[in-house]
Amino acid sequence: MSKKNIGSSFDDLLKEVGIYEETHDIAVKRVLAWQIAQAMKEQHISKTKMAERMKTSRTQIERLLDPNNNSVQLDTLQRAAHIVGRRLVIQLEATTV
Repeated sequence: MSKKNIGSSFDDLLKEVGIYEETHDIAVKRVLAWQIAQAMKEQHISKTKMAERMKTSRTQIERLLDPNNNSVQLDTLQRAAHIVGRRLVIQLEATTV
């Protein structure tokens, strides 16, 4: 017996309710925060050491790693990615209307 999708996708539901963009933005920030935290853990980089390497405060690192804080600037994300040996990739994609 094969399974078929019934109804629309979760993204379609979020769009219908009018919260797709907001939830997508939150999800992106949470993933980025998690990826940076994981890379720090793998490389045994503490928040204090990360702050020193980024020439910022530990409080700023707390904000960066806070999945609920969406006000982190692009240059901060780029510097953090560089410190943990990663590259931040951003691209524009066409949206379906």
